[in-house]
Amino acid sequence: MIEVDNLARRFGKIEALRDVSFSAANGRITGLLGPNGAGKTTTLRIMYALLQPDRGRVTIDGIDPQAQPTAARSRLGVLPDSRGLYGRLTSRENIRYFGRMHGLSGADLEQRIDRIINLLDMHDIADRRTDGFSQGQRVKVAIGRAIVHDPPNVVLDEPTNGLDVLATRAMRTVIRRLRDEGRCVLFSSHIMQEVAALCDQVVVIAQGTVTAAGSPDELRRMTGHDSLEDAFVTAIGSAEGLMA
Repeated sequence: MIEVDNLARRFGKIEALRDVSFSAANGRITGLLGPNGAGKTTTLRIMYALLQPDRGRVTIDGIDPQAQPTAARSRLGVLPDSRGLYGRLTSRENIRYFGRMHGLSGADLEQRIDRIINLLDMHDIADRRTDGFSQGQRVKVAIGRAIVHDPPNVVLDEPTNGLDVLATRAMRTVIRRLRDEGRCVLFSSHIMQEVAALCDQVVVIAQGTVTAAGSPDELRRMTGHDSLEDAFVTAIGSAEGLMA
């Protein structure tokens, strides 16, 4: 479970986060939805312990990544917005390398890699060098690296960015499988269709604060709109009103 409590962060005169609080439960897909510049990436970077908050805290299964970064990262699998792979290594070798970085080795590591290849339907690319892979293939390998240590929490930053229709559908299947294994899945997006298709819970963030949270149906009822897109626009507008 991931819990975010009263986060605030400034960059000089820019107030990236004012007051962000939400929780993401196990066995559920939680979408962090907001326009560009809303504060989503800053929130995630604090979660990864790449940034320190000015106020508030994040906990990963009760562990504060600012105080215990190694312990928190062991319980967190991250697909960042940068998908860099080692092009001369095969998919299997990329995943194995990250497994070793987490202290895994031997038969246990190889069994984990085989399980990931099955989970992500990667048999056709498992032993191919990743140089020249399509964007969809690259994202699959990046997710494999992120979950090789079997983290109970998975954070995906814009996981379908740049994917074609078929790759996007495959990625939705992967995200649902992670949820169905009982993991806490948190992903950030500004694509309404992804949120509507995947999320059990949605957290709308704008102008550095949470403006609405709940299931897609709850957000529609809350804002009085039948369309999730219209509900999102209304929630964003409430943040702009607060800043006026």
